[in-house]
Amino acid sequence: MQQQNPYNNAQQGEHYMNHGGHEVFDLHEVLACTINVLDQFMIFRQFVQDPELLDILDRQYNFTLFHYNLTAECFATGQKPSHETGTYLIRNLSQPIYGIKPTQPKKPNQSLADVKDAGISAHMLGLVKTHASLLTMTAVEVTNPAVRRVLASQVQNYIEMAYEIFLYQNRNTYYQVPRLEISDMQKMLNTFVPAQGMPQMPPNNRPSLH
Repeated sequence: MQQQNPYNNAQQGEHYMNHGGHEVFDLHEVLACTINVLDQFMIFRQFVQDPELLDILDRQYNFTLFHYNLTAECFATGQKPSHETGTYLIRNLSQPIYGIKPTQPKKPNQSLADVKDAGISAHMLGLVKTHASLLTMTAVEVTNPAVRRVLASQVQNYIEMAYEIFLYQNRNTYYQVPRLEISDMQKMLNTFVPAQGMPQMPPNNRPSLH
């Protein structure tokens, strides 16, 4: 007996026409890039030494894999996926540490023996930030409402994932945050002020249709 493919509905009726052409190419890029994130995290795992970073990597891998499956299903069927999108929660939420401490100068690795958690976490952060941007740019051009919602709902989660990696790096002095001088900071903070009252909009000069 032939096994049924759960995505066969995508080939029945009009389901496969529930996408615009540009959207199809964009979704191929999103799904291919999601696979790239997953594969890179799998490769990174063998080099991670810190249990905290390993926990972050595993949780973010599982979250990404779950939403890859949802996106692939929704794209194939053009319909609402079988599960709701999830919410990513940062496990160790801390306040950012400001200021610069002396550290060793950075340089390219000479061999795989030089791979450390600082570099692994930096690669993870770059991948997650890039994917958050890709999801955002794609979501605003998707015509299918179900796929649009699935993509858009992931953006905030990838922002949280990136922030979690940043906080980890920040706590370990891998990602230090400089501050401006107090006087410069005050000037920058006061550069913009709220608009007062209602703007006087010019009249619209389009000719009347009547």
